[in-house]
Amino acid sequence: MRAQLFVGAAALALFACSKQEPTAPVAPEPSAERAAAATSPSSMLDAVLAAQPEEAQARYQWRHPKETLQFFGIEPGMTVVDTLPGEIWYTGILMDYLGLEGTVIAADYSPEMWQLFGRIAPKPEEKAKWAANFVAKMDAKRDENDARVIAVHYGAIPDELAGTADAVLVIRAIHHFMRFEDQGGYLTSALEDMKKLLKPGGIVGVVAHRAPEDSSDEWAKGNAGYVKQSAVIAAFERAGFEFVEASEINANPKDQPTESDIVWRLPPTLATSRNDPELRKQMEAIGESDRMTLKFRKPV
Repeated sequence: MRAQLFVGAAALALFACSKQEPTAPVAPEPSAERAAAATSPSSMLDAVLAAQPEEAQARYQWRHPKETLQFFGIEPGMTVVDTLPGEIWYTGILMDYLGLEGTVIAADYSPEMWQLFGRIAPKPEEKAKWAANFVAKMDAKRDENDARVIAVHYGAIPDELAGTADAVLVIRAIHHFMRFEDQGGYLTSALEDMKKLLKPGGIVGVVAHRAPEDSSDEWAKGNAGYVKQSAVIAAFERAGFEFVEASEINANPKDQPTESDIVWRLPPTLATSRNDPELRKQMEAIGESDRMTLKFRKPV
């Protein structure tokens, strides 16, 4: 009888268990690969670019900031020189992307070179205060996870910065060094400063308005904004840099300038069509300039 009761009780227990709701499976912990992907440089850069003002984002179709920075190998934690820096392009983007362990060296043209810009030249007293003012402006935007920003002028690079940079960006700026080379050796000096700043094996990334190779050297020296790709490569190689590779990520085949054109006829400046709606439509249909994208390396 006791045996029968035991069997009956066991059967009831099994029946009761069979009526319980199935236990929900425990969700597996995210894999290391998935966790890394969530904070990968690519996803971090996506987040930084998505946080920029709409006006800046509207230019991504022409400036391709993600593809450009990836082509140059820019990653969080680096020290990167931004030539002719801006609050967004590219110092503001880099400040957010490089992160707490990174540094942006904002490098402006020398005050002497600025005086060659004619009617748009800033007042010398303004440039004397530029470095401190720019750092203060960027510090006001920094959060606790952003890279620090320091500011310098080409032609006056402090010795303590020698060999500290992983990369130098020269984006839409090399034409000014080239156009004023004959008036003060500014291109030669700037290339030496880049070598001084870079670690051995460090990268220089250049984006520049591209002149047709069959255009005259005089027109393509930078005064119209355009320079020849072959001339840029030759200048860097003469200065001792190694040419690594070129990319067409910033190319625009619709831009076919003649020697009567200036790059500022195109968006966003539209300098020649402000009072001509029909010409403005033509320039907007072309879009922003055709640009070379070149990578150089300081020898190890």
